[in-house]
Amino acid sequence: MHPAAPLPIDAVLPQLADALASHTRAVLVAPPGAGKTTRVPLALLEAPWRGDGRIVMLEPRRLAARAAARRMAQTLGEEVGQTVGYRVRLDTKVSARTRIEVVTEGVFTRMILDDPELTGIAAVLFDEFHERSLDGDLGLALTLDATALREDLRILAMSATLDGAAVANLLGDAPVIESEGRAFPVETRHIVPDPNARIEQVVASATRRALSEEQGSALIFLPGQAEIRRTAEALATIVGPYTDIAPLYGQLTPAEQDRAIQPAPEGRRKIVLATAIAQTSLTIEGVRIVIDSGLSRLPVYEPDTGLTRLETRRVSRASADQRRGRAGRTEPGVCYRLWHEGQTASLIPFDPPEILQADLTGLVLDLAGWGVTDPATLGFLDPPPAPAWSEAVALLKSLDALDAGARITPHGTLLAKLPLHPRLGHMIALAAAEGTAMDAALLGVLVGEQGLGGTSTDLSARFDRLRRDTSRRATEAKSLAARWAKAAVSTRQPTPGVDRAVVGAGEVSGVDLGRHLARAYPDRVAQRTAPGRFRLANGRQARLDETDSLARAPFLVVADMTGSAASAVIRAAIPIDRATVEEVFAPHIETVIDLAFDPAPRAVRARRQRRYGALRLEDAPAAIDDPNAPKILAAGIAQLGIGKLPWSRDQRTLRDRATFLHQTLGQDWPDLSDTALAQNGAAWLVPHIAGLSRLDAITPDHLSAALFDLLPWDRRSEIDRLLPSHFDAPSGSRVPIDYAAENGPILAIRVQELFGLDQHPAIANGKIPLLLSLLSPAHRPIQTTNDLPGFWRGSWKDVAKDLKGRYPKHYWPDDPLAAQATNRAKPRG
Repeated sequence: MHPAAPLPIDAVLPQLADALASHTRAVLVAPPGAGKTTRVPLALLEAPWRGDGRIVMLEPRRLAARAAARRMAQTLGEEVGQTVGYRVRLDTKVSARTRIEVVTEGVFTRMILDDPELTGIAAVLFDEFHERSLDGDLGLALTLDATALREDLRILAMSATLDGAAVANLLGDAPVIESEGRAFPVETRHIVPDPNARIEQVVASATRRALSEEQGSALIFLPGQAEIRRTAEALATIVGPYTDIAPLYGQLTPAEQDRAIQPAPEGRRKIVLATAIAQTSLTIEGVRIVIDSGLSRLPVYEPDTGLTRLETRRVSRASADQRRGRAGRTEPGVCYRLWHEGQTASLIPFDPPEILQADLTGLVLDLAGWGVTDPATLGFLDPPPAPAWSEAVALLKSLDALDAGARITPHGTLLAKLPLHPRLGHMIALAAAEGTAMDAALLGVLVGEQGLGGTSTDLSARFDRLRRDTSRRATEAKSLAARWAKAAVSTRQPTPGVDRAVVGAGEVSGVDLGRHLARAYPDRVAQRTAPGRFRLANGRQARLDETDSLARAPFLVVADMTGSAASAVIRAAIPIDRATVEEVFAPHIETVIDLAFDPAPRAVRARRQRRYGALRLEDAPAAIDDPNAPKILAAGIAQLGIGKLPWSRDQRTLRDRATFLHQTLGQDWPDLSDTALAQNGAAWLVPHIAGLSRLDAITPDHLSAALFDLLPWDRRSEIDRLLPSHFDAPSGSRVPIDYAAENGPILAIRVQELFGLDQHPAIANGKIPLLLSLLSPAHRPIQTTNDLPGFWRGSWKDVAKDLKGRYPKHYWPDDPLAAQATNRAKPRG
């Protein structure tokens, strides 16, 4: 072993060794620069509990995994792949001698799913656990669950900034070891950018200043690949001949990434343009200048559209501090922050855990492969949100990856083996069975890479352009597609007489792109409802500009949208014909007779529909033969208004009287108002209109039967006693009482029919006075009163004088109390 300079972590290594000797779980909190990543695994090699078992250390990123393995191998004086090796996607360097394996979190998930006992592994170390990646949380949950089979398995969570107590609690009150950090002083300088300037212009200006003010190499943090490319172009014109520009992001080849983190040759300076990939776990020799744009591009899952998209956001304070610390890893440094100093306090403290805002489809599939359908049975620091979990389960069922009980299917097991999102894996796996895996794989790459093949909304046009493109980016895309196609072919079941090594690996044909994409996005097959307007199979709405070439396509498969579910804009789609939709989704298409109330004819209409989700593939009139028709008719009438029913005058009066009692005497009496009867879809009407589907088929007899149920005979007798329908006037007339009047029951009666009556008419055993609307012989109102005796003794003389002038042939006595009531012009006799 080569001697190494002492690091702060060395002071706590004995304490860590003791903790893991007496416990199977521990938490190590060590700031950046302490040396935990490269010292801890080597220190545990000599632990007695290890035996001949391997130590597996997880890293969030491939670059960090390779760098950590290389640094530890150098410490041992060996090549990578001997005592220390690594496993990352598409790149592995291990041997029979390897005892420390540095793996990415996604690779570890595959390892533990393939071997739940983790055979031959003595310890699992979770480095940089504070990043709280989805794969990291999943890996820890699965490892904790695996200890039921492996009580001797050691688990160590390591982090630079972590709530050690919370993680220790998750690990069963594990001991927490804390280390001092080693960071050289870093001076922070703020440069407030011009808000109208492009980011590459701001960064180039800041870089020119930094290089003139300070010595050493620079690490510049930018949000994404596009900004890195534009900034590199801007810097190429201003840096000197002895300065190298090195991009650093996830899509670069391992060799390109490794060149970026190597120290600059003697006499030269290096400018590393990096995404958040360089934020943790890496020490780039010679870097003592950091320029931080303050931006990061994060994947954000949008439940409204069911899409995950990259969103540019302000970094958290924790991330800004980690970036700043990169300048002081090997010597004192300087950090230029491209924002106002006061804005730092407004940054969020930490980035939220990925599990709380991610598409959980892959996690749900992995857990189903583990045999878990309820995430609450596993140990998560933050449990997966229930809505995102349910949505992922529904999608996986539509991809035939889960059965009705949310258990994994053989097809789901196949998808779990592919290094792809289950949507794309499903698409490419089915294409592999047809010999067109390369078509589907290239389409999958096109969907995932923004701007590849152009910017047309029509993905088929972009696909054709990509096929002809010979640029470096296009060539890399085709190589990635070939790897995906090969992986899909290698995992499918062999077909007799077919060489599975070559199936689907031939030339790209570009045929049936709609079929392929529909398999990946079964929920986003869309049907045009108007020019530029579409309804998706999941029921959401989306739109296109009416001038777009796809705006009049009868059917589309939508791969990308922006905006909310109510007003999503389609950004990428492929046309598909009805026949292909019918073929691809034949098992999921259902034929239904749809009943709906049509307000124009006031009738229930039946239509025979063939549906795929919310899409109507066929829609034609059908005969009504459904016992639910009366229920739908009643609900439709409730919407139109209960007053549209053919109530007789007596029925209306009865309803008004019952409603009045309900309002005055309480809930013992039913509320038969229009509003009350319209509630619950007028369910009271349904039993009495069996076999009917039109409002005009309902008669007063149907309503009488319904009213009898609402108001039985004994209650009607009581109504007649309390609230008579008519008033027996002294003149001998039976005058109806209006119980629907706004101000209470009212009796409209000609005034001469009340002569001689010295008591005000009342109902409810005399407790409720009627409001009298006194009428002239021509039935025109002359006075309203609720005190008839007072009217006779008061204003009658003036009223009578007026009536005598207008109706001289009628009898208008000076003393109405002594007069005989009459319903004629004059009393008889």
